[in-house]
Amino acid sequence: MKIVNLKSVDENEATGPLFLGGKVHTQSLLDDEFRGDKIQVVNVKFAPGARNKFHTHTCEQILFVIEGEGIVATRDEEYTVTPGTLIYFAPGEEHWHGATKDSSFAHLSILNPQQEMKIVGE
Repeated sequence: MKIVNLKSVDENEATGPLFLGGKVHTQSLLDDEFRGDKIQVVNVKFAPGARNKFHTHTCEQILFVIEGEGIVATRDEEYTVTPGTLIYFAPGEEHWHGATKDSSFAHLSILNPQQEMKIVGE
C-alpha cells in the first residue's frame, strides 16, 4: 500500500511547448517504485488562463477535477468543468484542457506512463 498526501509532494513548474497562457505546476503522486509501467498519476495546477495546446495520447487519459474551474475541449466540443468531474479521453483523441480566464484549476491526470503524447497544433 502507498498513501500520498498532496501537501507532501514537491511541485515543479511545467515548461516546454505544450503549455501556454500562464504558469502550470505538476506533482507526480506515484514515484517509480509504485508507478511501475501501468499507471501514472499527476496533479496538474493551471494558473488562471493557462492551458495546454491540442494534443493526443497513445492511451486513454482520465482527468479528475479537484480544484477551481477549467475547460476541457476536443475539436468539436468544449465544456466548463468543476471539482468532482471526471473526463475520459480515448486514445488518439485530439484535446486540450486548462483554467478559465478567471479561475485557477487543478486536476489529476491518470494515464499509462509508457504512452506517447503528440502536440497537434491549434
